[in-house]
Amino acid sequence: MNHLPFISLIIPCLNEERTIGVVLESIPKSIPGIDELIILIIDDGSTDRTVDIARRHGVKHFVRHRRNRGLGQSFHDGVERALELGADIIVNTDGDNQYPQDRIADLVQPILDDKADIVIADRQTQTIEHFSPAKKFLQRFGSAVVNKAAGTNLPDAASGFRAYSKDAILQLNTITRFSYCMETIIQAGNKRLAITSLPVVTNPPTRKSRLFKHTGEHVVKSAAAIIRAFAMYKPYLIFGWLSLTLFLLGCIPFARYFYFYIEDHTGRGHLQSLIVGSLFITGAFLCLVLNIIADLIRINRILIEDNLEHTKRVRFKQLDD
Repeated sequence: MNHLPFISLIIPCLNEERTIGVVLESIPKSIPGIDELIILIIDDGSTDRTVDIARRHGVKHFVRHRRNRGLGQSFHDGVERALELGADIIVNTDGDNQYPQDRIADLVQPILDDKADIVIADRQTQTIEHFSPAKKFLQRFGSAVVNKAAGTNLPDAASGFRAYSKDAILQLNTITRFSYCMETIIQAGNKRLAITSLPVVTNPPTRKSRLFKHTGEHVVKSAAAIIRAFAMYKPYLIFGWLSLTLFLLGCIPFARYFYFYIEDHTGRGHLQSLIVGSLFITGAFLCLVLNIIADLIRINRILIEDNLEHTKRVRFKQLDD
């Protein structure tokens, strides 16, 4: 960069009047090596005084949703507005005061040093006292699955406290409206962007998560987002293995039928084995076809994303001279 970089800090909010003031007061006024830090509030349909309190704390930039549209959409809209403002680095945090804002300087440092495209805070979830054993296990398991899909080694894939370089954010496209966290990691990993993590200590909880009503809902929605990302970037891991599994299962009843056929030379009374085996083999063939189609869609998606990245660079005036 020929100039000192400009940071846009985006804060998605939904009825955060109790904590948004504390969050804004804890944000550093200046960061070494940074020209300016602008705060951008994404009001996701708040019905309380969140926006008024933010204005009183000097916030001038807002994205307003008339009704709740979800964290993924809020992140998408916040990024778009931050790019319009000319941000070189985009930092995302939460309005519930979960994250230590005084670590923003540490969060962006690897990007300033050109050592990373994305930096994700590691909440060290295994040490968080109010996390139940089940939630700790799910966090660890979910991160492991995401790392498998992305080819990364991140301890806390679900963390929302993260920093993106402008070049990285222009290459990412969020689709899931539930949460962008895992989806953007899988995209970034498959695009071979440099991702690193930074250990942080979170603040005590101020309320229950509004992202999901209960753990079961969180597991289902997160699993759906991960499976969708797998299907888009590594379809063979879903359809290929499913096809092989169904084929091997189909071989078992066929082997059973031929065993009895050799025994009594008729196979009489065992035609059901042929029927069951045929169903499995047919399913395996269909999964193989789906694998081929999904792979063609994956290739087409890459071409579309390249074109979309070019369009965004033109829109935000980031094409190289």
